[in-house]
Amino acid sequence: MIKEFFSLLKRYMKPYRKYLTWAVILNFLSQWLNVFSFAALVPILNILFKIDTTKYEYMPMDIHHLNKDVLINNGYYFINYIIEQNGAFVTLIFMGLILIVMTLLKTTGYFASAAVMVPLRTGIVRDIRIEVYNKVLRLPLSFFSEERKGDIIARMSADVSVVENSLTSSLDMLIRNPIALVVCFITLFTVSWQLTLFVLVILPLAGWVMGSVSRKLKSQSVVAQGQWGDIMSQLDETLGGLRIIKAFIAERKMSERFAKINNGFRDAMNAMVIRQSSAHPMSEFLGTCVIVIVLWFGGALILNQYSPIDAAMFIFYLVILYSIINPLKEFSKAFYNIPLGLASMERIDMILKAENHIKEPERPLPLTDFEHELEFRDVSFSYIEGRQVLKHVNLKVQKGKTVALVGQSGSGKSTLVDLVPRYHDVGEGALLIDGKNVKDVSIPALRSLIGNVNQEAILFNDTFYNNITFGVENATMEQVIEAAKIANAHDFIMESEKGYDTMIGDRGGRLSGGQRQRVSIARAILKNPPILILDEATSALDTESERLVQEALERLMKSRTTIAIAHRLSTIKNADEICVLYEGEIVERGTHEELIALNGYYKKLNDMQSL
Repeated sequence: MIKEFFSLLKRYMKPYRKYLTWAVILNFLSQWLNVFSFAALVPILNILFKIDTTKYEYMPMDIHHLNKDVLINNGYYFINYIIEQNGAFVTLIFMGLILIVMTLLKTTGYFASAAVMVPLRTGIVRDIRIEVYNKVLRLPLSFFSEERKGDIIARMSADVSVVENSLTSSLDMLIRNPIALVVCFITLFTVSWQLTLFVLVILPLAGWVMGSVSRKLKSQSVVAQGQWGDIMSQLDETLGGLRIIKAFIAERKMSERFAKINNGFRDAMNAMVIRQSSAHPMSEFLGTCVIVIVLWFGGALILNQYSPIDAAMFIFYLVILYSIINPLKEFSKAFYNIPLGLASMERIDMILKAENHIKEPERPLPLTDFEHELEFRDVSFSYIEGRQVLKHVNLKVQKGKTVALVGQSGSGKSTLVDLVPRYHDVGEGALLIDGKNVKDVSIPALRSLIGNVNQEAILFNDTFYNNITFGVENATMEQVIEAAKIANAHDFIMESEKGYDTMIGDRGGRLSGGQRQRVSIARAILKNPPILILDEATSALDTESERLVQEALERLMKSRTTIAIAHRLSTIKNADEICVLYEGEIVERGTHEELIALNGYYKKLNDMQSL
């Protein structure tokens, strides 16, 4: 577990090493101040109870005679001198002030060591969030077809929060507490090595008891976080499908389903939190047991006439020993928290370590423009091994031509066009652009040549202007307005309350389907790509919206190479070539008139739509 924890820190610690260095220095300083402040108690006790009546003489403190006994002797000498000059009560006040000052310095050191760790803790969590988000942007679309969107959101939110609350907070404990233990044990050995050896015999037993309770926490946390992902997934599905839920009067069914998932999450959290809550009382109980056992052993030493330690030093020893109990409790808390954080980090790593099969070439071939043709050469593709979606497709798309793809749902049309911008990679065969394999050119360079208009217009919760200029740098307002006019979008944009600065709502929810589609066409026009992919861009529209969108598309398609997927054959009658796909194969190709004359599959589709 600790090995995993430090392996994780190694991944994210490099930018924050200076904070870690300062934390170590300040913790060492505050811990020694802690010991010295408690050491001031010994002469105070001796003064109060008149335990020590020894007459001390000053001993020289040069480099040859400087040791613990000399320091203690001279300390008592100065205290006795002050008592003789000012009286015991004034000396007590003076020693009390020293204790206050030492405690102030100690607590200031504690605060400084905690404050210096804040940028490190928040920085690591920020870096994890950014890394996860950037990984999500780079992952292929196939990854998201296998994962639930709500679960991914849960990993980026709840799991990262658990990492922040457990791992990074434990880091502070794992720096401060070892330092505290080292300083305290040095002090304890200095005061009485016999007592300290006895403590070292009984402490590991208490640690083993604590460790046995925390071992199941990681697996319990994995279960709980997985069920939190289920909750987020259902919430996402509910928000996306609210219209259908209401239409089918399924509110009760969805509520019962949500309650069932929530109860499962609650049960998992109950088991985990109850086990976690046992850390403090158990450590408190075990710590008290250790103190009492040491008290018995130390009492036996003091009652012995040849005792190596006096009563005041024994009280000081107990104070320092009790100072060890708190770091040990913090350790136990860290050992309870670390498994929770590691479990969440495992879920986050499922995203971070997901393999991206779409690789950027090490030495990409230059590709600045589209000049000749796009070629599918004996292309086959499958999502699942053994079940081919495309089978030996051969197709050439000449520059400036329009090629339409038609066929039943599931015939492979969308998959075929998704291969062009490398949303998926060709399984067998090759996809060439101007004779260069798309796997050998830069992905950004390839995608910069391609514009997309999809069946579902994908817009963002932003203004008209920002949606149209999405992905286009330094576009002027004149260019945006011109693109909107070509897309038949300018008029309804200007009728909105703030024109191009109007917010369009989540996924363009304030717009009609035709308006959303025309904004997405304006975006494609502004990008001005030489290759255009239209994926059933008018299939979900009413007649009037379809007419306006079709006009916009015809303007967009002028002088561009276009691959169009269409269910409505009327929209692609003028295509230079129409390819009919059936079960992943091109079974017919030609112009509209040529395919009608073949009296084959295309003719059947045309007749059905005519009816």
